[in-house]
Amino acid sequence: MKLTKKSHACVRLEKDGQTLVLDPGGFSEEDAAVGADAILVTHEHPDHFNEERLRAAMEANPAAEIWTLASVAEKISAAFPGRVHTVGHGDTFTAAGFDVQVHGELHAVIHPDIPRITNVGYLVDAGKVFHPGDALTVPDHAVETLMLPVMAPWNKIAEVIDYVREVKPRRAYDIHDALLTDLARPIYDNQIGALGGSEHLRLAPGETTLL
Repeated sequence: MKLTKKSHACVRLEKDGQTLVLDPGGFSEEDAAVGADAILVTHEHPDHFNEERLRAAMEANPAAEIWTLASVAEKISAAFPGRVHTVGHGDTFTAAGFDVQVHGELHAVIHPDIPRITNVGYLVDAGKVFHPGDALTVPDHAVETLMLPVMAPWNKIAEVIDYVREVKPRRAYDIHDALLTDLARPIYDNQIGALGGSEHLRLAPGETTLL
């Protein structure tokens, strides 16, 4: 499986000639989802869900499909009848040849005065990759590669470190990092790497790795 990091929370997975894209939002490249055979969206916030990017991908590939939670599906399903699938915690499905399990229900708390929205994470190919969206969800399954949301209005580095410790992945790659400045990156790299207990890695947008 080839993993390509796109900007912010978006990643592309490729296997057996098919492409799965997760969270091609407004902080990611305009063509982040183009060429996808399947797209997964974790929640409705604009840095994870961008309707224009999804429409571009769906129109570029008439066979492409989307799996997402109800709050996103209701915004785009009418434009692509039969190609947008609603999922929730505990569901399993196959998308572009990838086996996917859905974990989690709610977005992390941003502030007690802000109502929480729904959020799901996706466990791909029996734990090969886990993308939690905007939550620190711990799946009930071993994880090889954790896509780690390192910096957001809803987290702090102590929580990120404890999350890595709890999931215990073989490796963790940074995502949700568009707001993290270059000055801060060495601090995050050193502290998560030293304290998380797992191999901590980072890819620049456009870089790839084989899993």
